[in-house]
Amino acid sequence: MTGGAGFLGSHLCERLLNSEVEVDCADNLSSGARENIAHLEDRRGFRFVECDVSAPDAPRRLPGPYDLVLHFACPASPADYLRLPLETLDVGSLGTRNMLAVAERDGARFLLASTSEVYGDPLRHPQREDYWGNVNPVGPRSVYDESKRFAEALVTAHVREKDANAGIVRLFNTYGPRMRAHDGRAVPTFVSQALAGEPLTVAGDGRQTRSLCYVDDTVEGVLLVAASNSVRPVNIGGSDEVTVGEIARRVVELTGSSSRIVYVDRPTDDPQRRRPDTGLARELLGWTPRVPWEEGIKQTIAHFATAQSAGDPAP
Repeated sequence: MTGGAGFLGSHLCERLLNSEVEVDCADNLSSGARENIAHLEDRRGFRFVECDVSAPDAPRRLPGPYDLVLHFACPASPADYLRLPLETLDVGSLGTRNMLAVAERDGARFLLASTSEVYGDPLRHPQREDYWGNVNPVGPRSVYDESKRFAEALVTAHVREKDANAGIVRLFNTYGPRMRAHDGRAVPTFVSQALAGEPLTVAGDGRQTRSLCYVDDTVEGVLLVAASNSVRPVNIGGSDEVTVGEIARRVVELTGSSSRIVYVDRPTDDPQRRRPDTGLARELLGWTPRVPWEEGIKQTIAHFATAQSAGDPAP
């Protein structure tokens, strides 16, 4: 499990351990945190390996043998991939190639965590897996977008040339407990600001849309794709398309905060609309999201409030 100390990776590690699966969690902690997996470290079958999966010795550091390689290592938040642009590109290219080599060595199933960002600022709505996207290859977001697009090309080449058992899951706006308060994404930013009584900063006019997917639903979808034989990209994301402004307003209401909402400049290449077509996941896997976005927001608020009361300002 690469990126296993990150937000989503730590939830996947926990779910796998609960299913009595042995897990090697590989992470260089550049954007993940040891605290995310602290509750797992004494559990039987769990091993933490601090390593950079982009490094030449990464396959040797992960001797296995493995049945499944989940490649989720990559700075995913704007704050991180803008801070680590070259590392982001490395993990999508060198890291993906290294982990494909590990899977090939062990005869393991491989699954790449890709992203809705491969669609860029889409011109087709909702976005289906056969949509090529509308991406700026040299914009400020390009290090993340193109890292994932290249990683998908690598995986696809291995499928075609080596008959690899390798899949791709495209994730849309996953949120929930263990997100960092200041990672630059809307939900943790709004929740942390509301709990602190600070103004909520909405980019642009707030009319741009997102399809939020609670982390439990994402984990379920990821593991279903992993357990399948699919070698095609599969969208996993929420079914409700809501505006960023509406998310901010609901966070204020649900926290009972007196915070006001302020509008700031919108980042370059910020997508105007974002909603997945999840028909393929439903058809192949029987997967649909179950947690309504507002219910997921409530659970996320509860987590952040608990962390704040414990004196941790950035859960």
